[in-house]
Amino acid sequence: MTQTRAARRHVPLLAVLLAALIATVLTPGRAAAASLREVTGFGSNPGALRMYRYVPDALPAGRPVVVALHGCTQNAAGYGTGSGWTQLADRWGFSVVLPQQQSANNATSCFNWFQTGDIARGQGEAASVAQMVDRQLADAAGDASRVYVTGLSAGGAMTAVMMAAYPEKFAAGGIAAGLPYGCAQAAGSPYVCMYVGATQSAQQWGDRVRAARPGYPGPWPTLVAFQGTADYTVKPVNMTDLTRQWTAVRGADQVADVSDSVAGYPHQVFRDPAGRTAVETYSITGMGHGQPVDPGSGAEQCGTAGAYVLDVNLCAAYRMGRAWGLG
Repeated sequence: MTQTRAARRHVPLLAVLLAALIATVLTPGRAAAASLREVTGFGSNPGALRMYRYVPDALPAGRPVVVALHGCTQNAAGYGTGSGWTQLADRWGFSVVLPQQQSANNATSCFNWFQTGDIARGQGEAASVAQMVDRQLADAAGDASRVYVTGLSAGGAMTAVMMAAYPEKFAAGGIAAGLPYGCAQAAGSPYVCMYVGATQSAQQWGDRVRAARPGYPGPWPTLVAFQGTADYTVKPVNMTDLTRQWTAVRGADQVADVSDSVAGYPHQVFRDPAGRTAVETYSITGMGHGQPVDPGSGAEQCGTAGAYVLDVNLCAAYRMGRAWGLG
C-alpha cells in the first residue's frame, strides 16, 4: 500500500520532468547547458597557463569567441560564471576561452601584466593566450574576425596586453578595473601604476601600443572600459589613461562624442575620424574594485555577485557583448 501511494505521488513529478525535457529540446533558439572543460596540448604554452573553455552544446560553426581573463585570487570557472560570460554564451551562441593562471607563476593567481617577459608578442603568458585562441578557432570552427578579449583587474591589464601584442587576433577588448598597456614600465612599478598612475601623454601611451606590434597597419581593436569611482586598488586614473591610449591608437581625439548615462552611471563614447566607436567608457559611481554585474533573468541582466564581482544593477559583460554585436 505504501509503495503504491509513493508511485502515485511520483507520477505528476515524472510528467513535469518529461514536459520540461521536451520543452528544452523543442524550444527554438534555446541553447543547451554545457560545462567547463580543460584543454591540454594547445601549443608550446611558454607562459605555463591552463586553458579552459565553455562551448554551448550544438554550437554551430562560424560563431564568435570571447576570451575572458580572471582577476587575482580568482580562477577560470568562478570568473566565467560570476562575470556572466558563460550565461551569455548560452543566450547568444558563442564560445568562451578561460585562461587560468597557476600559483607557480604568481602566488596570488594574478596574470603577470607587469613582467616584460609575459607581455611581449611571442613570449610568456601573452603567447600562451594567443595559442589558446588559435586552438579554439580550429576546434570550434569559430569566426576569426569576431574574437574578443576581456578581463578584470590583472585580467583587464592582460586584456590590454593582448590587444597591443596581438591586435590582428581581436576585434575588440573589454576591460574592468584594468590598466593601460605598458603602465608598469611607464610608472616604474606596478604599484605606482595601480595606485597613482603613470605620467604619459596620449601620444606616449599610443606609442607603447604601436611598439608592441611594429609595422602593424591596423585595424586596431576597439575598447569598452568599466571603472569604479571608489576603487582604491586600481585608481580611476587608469581608465582615463586607457582612454588616452586607445583613442590615440585609433586616431581619435580626447573629446567624447557622446556623454550620457546608462543605468544611472556616466557613459562616454569616443569616435574616430570615420565616425566609428574607438573607446566606450562606463564610470560606476561608488563602486569599489571589481567586475560590475546585475544578477537576474532579465534581458539586460547577467552575472553572479561574489568577491570582486559586484552587483551594481549593470552587467559589464552584457554591455560589452551588445557593443560587439554578440546579441
